[in-house]
Amino acid sequence: MNWQSLVDNRQRFFWVLQIAGWIGYALVNYIGSKVFEMRDIYIFVIVLNAYAGCLMTVPLRYMYRKAWNTAPWVLMLVVFTASYVTGTLWAVIQKFNLWEIYRHGYRPNEWFYYFQQGLDSVYIILCWSGLYFGIKYYQLLQSERQKALKATTMAHEAQLKMLRYQLNPHFLFNTLNAISTLILVKENKDANLMVSKLSDFLRYTLNTDPIKKVPLEQELHALMLYLEIERVRFDERLQVNVQISDEAKNALVPSLILQPIIENAIKYAIAHLSEGGVIDIKAQVFANELLLEVGDNGPGTELLNGQLVNSQGVGVANTKDRLKTLYENNYSFVLSHNTPSGLKVNLRVPFEKAVKK
Repeated sequence: MNWQSLVDNRQRFFWVLQIAGWIGYALVNYIGSKVFEMRDIYIFVIVLNAYAGCLMTVPLRYMYRKAWNTAPWVLMLVVFTASYVTGTLWAVIQKFNLWEIYRHGYRPNEWFYYFQQGLDSVYIILCWSGLYFGIKYYQLLQSERQKALKATTMAHEAQLKMLRYQLNPHFLFNTLNAISTLILVKENKDANLMVSKLSDFLRYTLNTDPIKKVPLEQELHALMLYLEIERVRFDERLQVNVQISDEAKNALVPSLILQPIIENAIKYAIAHLSEGGVIDIKAQVFANELLLEVGDNGPGTELLNGQLVNSQGVGVANTKDRLKTLYENNYSFVLSHNTPSGLKVNLRVPFEKAVKK
């Protein structure tokens, strides 16, 4: 059993602290008895006093729990009153144990001697009460913190799912438009092939958890499914060069993180070139970071401080939002002009190696 599970189990945690605390009290008194050279029989007095204190403070727990939601002044009144009464009664028991065991049945002349010097016991019970409320407040704080963390995690996951699923309708809309165009020009064979490829790609996207990261090698497989769809439309006009290092293949990346970038390259670069174009996909690991690069040889676009000018698409914005949600500020997304023409996208994220099953 680890510490956190013990803290979460309040009933068990109370008894562990209760017993350990009173054992500690007995040990301190035992050490004190050695300093003052008390006889060995005093050990029994110490054990009985600690046992009595342990038993007498247990009812305080249930009393404090009942008074927990009362007004602060009422709670303080209950704590001080209960501590005083319990401490005084405990002092009487301690004196009785001392006189009966250590002093062999000694009896004081007056009964009020039992109540003398009882403030020390009251202070100890007050300390016990303070520790009880301190630990209880700590447990409540931890509980609220866990609830807040859980709520933040759920909101975080919901945002990631929304961003990931936002890609599907966007991509689907573009693909269905292309299929519709093929049908209008009576290229039914190509339209049927495109529908088949689309089915394979959508099956992959639906079977992939939008929250979990996937190995880059699996991400490339999904990209190839998507590019097969586009090749039906562009045929030999679409060329793809892939340069991925062996180490980078095992890097974890958000699922379909490159798909909207590739889609933009096809839509705004390849589609505008009558002779077709080339898309370059590169990945490598450097300084414990995964470096991804997607470039095309299209006509390019206007950039301002590394940002698209007058961009109305959702692909780039969606990708940035997903990276921001997953990595906070520990990533980079840079757009630049490719050489000799076109646009280049560079991504940098922390390197996380996939665990092979």
